[in-house]
Amino acid sequence: MADLRMGIDVGGTNTDAVVLGADGRVVAKAKRPTSRDVTGGLRAAMDAVLAELEGAAGPRTPDGGVRSRVGRVMLGTTHATNAILERGNLGRVAVLRLGAPATTAVPPLSGWPDDLREAVSAGEAVVPGGHYVDGREISAPDLGAVRRFLDGVEADAVAVTSVFSPASDGHERLVAELVTSEYGLPVSLSHEIGTLGLLERENATVLNAALYGVAAHVTGALSAVLAERGLDARPYLAQNDGTLMTVEHAARLPVATIGSGPANSLRGAALLSGVADAVVVDVGGTSTDLGVLAGGFPRESAAAVEIGGVLTNFRMPDILSVALGGGSVVRGRGVGPDSVGYRIAGEALVFGGATATMTDAAVAAGRTPPGAAAWRGRLPAAVLARAAARRNGADARAAAAGDGPGGGPVARDGTETIADILARAIAVADEMVIDAVDRMALGRTDRPLVAVGGGAFILPARIPGVSRVIRPEHAEVANAVGAAIALASGRVDTILPAGDSRPEAIERAKEEAVARAVAAGADPSGVEIVDLLEVPLSYLSEPAVRVHVKAAGPLAR
Repeated sequence: MADLRMGIDVGGTNTDAVVLGADGRVVAKAKRPTSRDVTGGLRAAMDAVLAELEGAAGPRTPDGGVRSRVGRVMLGTTHATNAILERGNLGRVAVLRLGAPATTAVPPLSGWPDDLREAVSAGEAVVPGGHYVDGREISAPDLGAVRRFLDGVEADAVAVTSVFSPASDGHERLVAELVTSEYGLPVSLSHEIGTLGLLERENATVLNAALYGVAAHVTGALSAVLAERGLDARPYLAQNDGTLMTVEHAARLPVATIGSGPANSLRGAALLSGVADAVVVDVGGTSTDLGVLAGGFPRESAAAVEIGGVLTNFRMPDILSVALGGGSVVRGRGVGPDSVGYRIAGEALVFGGATATMTDAAVAAGRTPPGAAAWRGRLPAAVLARAAARRNGADARAAAAGDGPGGGPVARDGTETIADILARAIAVADEMVIDAVDRMALGRTDRPLVAVGGGAFILPARIPGVSRVIRPEHAEVANAVGAAIALASGRVDTILPAGDSRPEAIERAKEEAVARAVAAGADPSGVEIVDLLEVPLSYLSEPAVRVHVKAAGPLAR
């Protein structure tokens, strides 16, 4: 009986893994440092969580024991993000825009960083094709021009972007048929990736095509890792809207995995806390990500998203990142932005190291993670004396007197000590969090704040702008929990007529969203429309509305 689910999330500092039971409860969890190649940390985390699972379940039986009960493995990974940021392992893309003569003033890849453009572009062309907003053709697609362009380039994939393709995708599909039948190359189509906005949608489409090789590596590695460990489980990859997709779907839309980590944290926070509407603060080792839960799903960003110096407009959660984490280095009058990251276990003061970090500052202030009360005893006596004096309202200099040469909060020569630096750091960090929460809350103060992530203990007990602070059990692996519980989804963003045919057109858009959710791995019988938004459009020859539909449902068995 395959009643267990495994969720894995690869972060910048740690890779987390959990196993959930049929009732959604955490039955095993593990956290391991993220390796430079990512896959090594993935293997280590999976091995650790399986060992804990088998330890809890007792001796292994001849039929494979508890491992045979793991039916699904969900992965949220940074492979795609790292490839773009590092300009490595990217494929060469033939960039094809269907829009001449209307869009030739701004060529494809305008504004791209030179090094990324050099790594990705095999050539760009703007050929006749595309539509106006009301569905009329700008010009008929020139397939001869498409062939001449492709004959002159050497590419690993082709990215096709047609003007207003989210409303009229026929030209993109026609070119895709030509490319696959005559050239045998994979094709990235813009109407499947981005929304309205030609340049940003084109950018996302090109990045998607450049990531096909990375996607093949990730899906192949995940399947190999499962086979090596005797897991007959179906693998899924997490998307950046908090939902999942099959590995086959991910191989075609790898750009959708970018930003999946914060989305997983938000979904995990919703399950662990039991709260559907909240501000979520995920504190890692290097940074703190803030997002908002709306109906149990991440609130999406309405602005263009920059990835590796390139503006895109595909869906992303509305996330505010702050350079503050448990490993942030504390010095002088500042905190970070540099961090010791996964080296914290050897470099922080509480672990016997010589680097002052935000973990040390939090522990000195009396904030420790569950089960880590002993950390306070590892700090220098002067630091503890300073913290006690602050809590008691006593004179700090007197409280620390006699702690040894230069050991008090202010050394005998008047210079600042580590005790002062840590005390100031916690105040600076608290102000950073308060300011970030205020920016994300948008004036609403009735929502709670859910604190998750391995560094959540550095947050204060009370934060202005929220009703209360919730610290759920297993908060340190909320991102992996979010990956394990996610649904599969599909969406449509298009322009429809606002006349008498509008109801029928909206129903067709809903059906398309449901079909895309099923293609991503959802059970057809359980898919529901979870979001429907209509925006009237002005200044058109015929009344029209922009319609956004999202469908989601549980994974197919």
